[in-house]
Amino acid sequence: MPIPLRRPSGPEGRSGADPLDSSCFASGTGWTLALGDCRELLGRMPAASVDLVFADPPYFLSNGGFTCHSGRRAPVRKGAWDASRGVGEDHRFHVAWLAACQRVLRPEGTLWVSGTQHVIFSVGFALQSLGFKLLNTITWYKPNASPNLSCRYFTHSSELLLWAAPRSGPRLQHTFHYAEMRQEAGGVQMRDVWALPRPGDEELCDDGQGRVWTLTGPRRGEKALGRHPTQKPLALLERIVRATSGKGALVLDPFCGSGTTGVAAVALGRRFVGLDLSAEYLGLARARLEAGPDELTRRRAGAGPPPRPRR
Repeated sequence: MPIPLRRPSGPEGRSGADPLDSSCFASGTGWTLALGDCRELLGRMPAASVDLVFADPPYFLSNGGFTCHSGRRAPVRKGAWDASRGVGEDHRFHVAWLAACQRVLRPEGTLWVSGTQHVIFSVGFALQSLGFKLLNTITWYKPNASPNLSCRYFTHSSELLLWAAPRSGPRLQHTFHYAEMRQEAGGVQMRDVWALPRPGDEELCDDGQGRVWTLTGPRRGEKALGRHPTQKPLALLERIVRATSGKGALVLDPFCGSGTTGVAAVALGRRFVGLDLSAEYLGLARARLEAGPDELTRRRAGAGPPPRPRR
């Protein structure tokens, strides 16, 4: 099945082979998963073809350190993909994949990158060096953050999300559904510190002001089909996709992982392309996408996990 690079209103087919056909892992209605290095796969995609990129790149933390997991000390071993190759090489990696994303972004498109202090400053410098226009730095507060075992630091309880347009210029072209976000924040401008409420909660504090983006990790049902060590909550991607893309837009995740970006995108009427080095995690993403868009509906209703798709 061809990758969904054309908008639904365009011609049904294109001449020639689809650029990711040889690396296609799985596909369905409105989505495709491709196996490989995103730097190489992005080079095959048409320039200015993507409306929105969400990226959660490696944080390069799997270097012999420890963390707290389920209340116990545990080694950080996410995989070889998360091992640092040194500050210089890590930064060159970020420059390379960001440049590849910049090439495929449409002028009115935008890119989101999620990260902690371990990676986000390198990403920010790379964005500036490449000529991106930084639009916002969103602080996502996590109330259920793991405790700091050494007791020598403040507890890490937030992540930063950089939102950027592919080029700086005198006129802003990027997509932003300001009115919808303002309404969601209770009629006031949505702040850049986010507290995403649980289903049924209000978006406002008692004083009538917008919350910070407080959001716990992925709900239990979001990991019913499998787990990824850096999986993001569906509510986070739901807001990003709604705020910064339109119906029929092409959403790309170059580090697809468990496919949360795709689940949100397809459920909200967008098209999705996910890239990843791991066949294991692409298999998880495929299972979630094949389960259908009901995961987003279930999250909003606070219901249980989706049924496993039949093979």
